[in-house]
Amino acid sequence: MDHSFFQPVKADFEQLNAMVIENLDSRVPLVEEIADYLVDSGGKRLRPLLTLLSAKIFGYQGNDHITLATVIEFLHTAMLLHDDVVDESDLRRGKKTANVKWGNAPSVLVGDFLHSRAFELMVEVGNMEIMAVLSRATNVISEGEVQQLCHIRNPKTTENQYMEIITRKTATLFQAAAQTGAIIAGAAKSEIEAIGDYALHLGIAFQLMDDNLDYFGHSDALGKNVGDDFAEGKVTLPIIAAIRNGNPEQASLIEGAVLKGGVENLDIVLELVRETGGLDYTQKIAAKEKCKALSCLKAIPRSAFRDALEDLAEFSIKRTN
Repeated sequence: MDHSFFQPVKADFEQLNAMVIENLDSRVPLVEEIADYLVDSGGKRLRPLLTLLSAKIFGYQGNDHITLATVIEFLHTAMLLHDDVVDESDLRRGKKTANVKWGNAPSVLVGDFLHSRAFELMVEVGNMEIMAVLSRATNVISEGEVQQLCHIRNPKTTENQYMEIITRKTATLFQAAAQTGAIIAGAAKSEIEAIGDYALHLGIAFQLMDDNLDYFGHSDALGKNVGDDFAEGKVTLPIIAAIRNGNPEQASLIEGAVLKGGVENLDIVLELVRETGGLDYTQKIAAKEKCKALSCLKAIPRSAFRDALEDLAEFSIKRTN
């Protein structure tokens, strides 16, 4: 929690951490063991942070924003669990994934537990508008997951298809996290929309950088293996841009490597993605999304909370993990 954007909600964030731990309580020891392992594994908690900042930016005084931030964290963690099983990942945040440690079946089932616990907490808050936002978001995210699966090892994936997938899969939860904070604070419809749009563009920028880091990051900083996305057959923007920009020989080399999958041709692909400007292009699109995010904040009065959201947008495209 060493980033400036956590500071205005430091006390709330501590309450969030306590509530997360309290709600992992289960009568089934394995559920608790896996859930604890995940929550302790050092995620950035940016999504719940958005809920806390959004509630405060519109003057919220109660405690329901802590419950909502916990809901967001549980939904996100449940999705990661299911993601890792689908992707057959073995490292996340520098630790063995739950599916490697305990197996696929327990991972999927504990993901279900976190999902249902999130909905229990949502009912506790008892706000129908928030339930509508979150239930719709979880549905859209699931569609994004399936969509991504349909494009595995497909070198013909277009930039538009890719943008649609990451908007659904990643940016939707960012958007819902910010909107729920604004709704609980009783913000006006236009304000809920503005902060939701900010978070949507932030989420897209964040995912673009994530996909870029897969090709130039360092395993130690990333907490996962460089080239993991490629090995899993995910066709992300650096690859799409490299195929588009490369000469016919370069393009067919990359396409062949995508179709084949695995890490055998990873070094060649890493080199080609760099050479053809795939990384630069992705960085440029991420910077555009960051600017869109910042322009959505103009309608919101300046405060320490708005400053934090601006810092968060800058961080999203400068990060190394």
